[in-house]
Amino acid sequence: MTEEKKQYRFDSVDLILYLWNRRLPLILITGLAALVSIIVSLTIEEKFKSEVIIFPAAASSISHDLLATNIAKKEIMKLGEDEEVEQLLQVLNSDEIRSRIIAKYDLMNHYEIDTADKYPLTRLNEEFDENISFLPTKFMSVQIQVLDKDPELAASMANEISNLVDTIMNNMQKERAQKALALVEHEYFAFKNNIITLQDSLKIISAHGVVDYESQAEVTNQAYAQAILNGNASAANKLQKKLDVLAKYGGAYMAIAYQLEFETEQLSKLKAKYGEAQLDATQNLPNKFVVNSATVAEKKSYPIRWLIVFVSTFSAFIMTVLLLVVFDAINRRLKEIQQKV
Repeated sequence: MTEEKKQYRFDSVDLILYLWNRRLPLILITGLAALVSIIVSLTIEEKFKSEVIIFPAAASSISHDLLATNIAKKEIMKLGEDEEVEQLLQVLNSDEIRSRIIAKYDLMNHYEIDTADKYPLTRLNEEFDENISFLPTKFMSVQIQVLDKDPELAASMANEISNLVDTIMNNMQKERAQKALALVEHEYFAFKNNIITLQDSLKIISAHGVVDYESQAEVTNQAYAQAILNGNASAANKLQKKLDVLAKYGGAYMAIAYQLEFETEQLSKLKAKYGEAQLDATQNLPNKFVVNSATVAEKKSYPIRWLIVFVSTFSAFIMTVLLLVVFDAINRRLKEIQQKV
């Protein structure tokens, strides 16, 4: 092996010898990094974590509900799937939930943000995103996590966010359900008023003696024929007058009667839809299943000081070794160039 190859041989023994020869700068820099990381970790504000685990409920379509004939078929107890998880996350990340939590817990003051700063709302949103998170789990549930220096406040905020999910989603569903109710209600009362009009028309016709056109026409025609056969002119004249009345109002009576029967049947169907629409517009069914509610944490979750110190110290050690290797390589190369010159 040549002298040059020996010079660049760098096995585990060489590494140990190299570190030993450079132990002084390594110890000084690593020790300084450890000291600084300890001081920094002690200055980091402690935070406590509270979390809520919720499953979304299966989505329910208003239009499907309005057409449903059997309420028992609606799977209101079914857990939601991927689509419902995404919808739940979208609601949790909505501006309405954010603004309500910020207002209720006065987070601008709680996070000690100066409103006179150039971008106070940006800082507030950054603090909110740093301390409050919503994460999907592999079990198709959603985890609401809140970090705060006050453990009781952290638990309260996590539970309040969970409660707001139903408030926000019910408000959205009610807005649509009320519009659907207005449509069905308009149709329902339109049919109902039309039926009243048809019934009034039948009453007017009935006042002229037409109460059941088909049976009346059959009986009167038979009686009229019998009177003619019997030569009873007086009875025939009276029956003829009745037949004239039936001929005059019979067609209108039949048309109105058929229309009334049809619209009464439609009104019966609309009444069921109207009842369902009223239920949808006033219901407050939960849109989630709470698996775990938030409780007050007994010990801090952040920062993990030993981990901060270890990572910082180890990183400083590795960086120092790399810098020393690079520094020595540069010096060696410069010496070789000088020797050649």
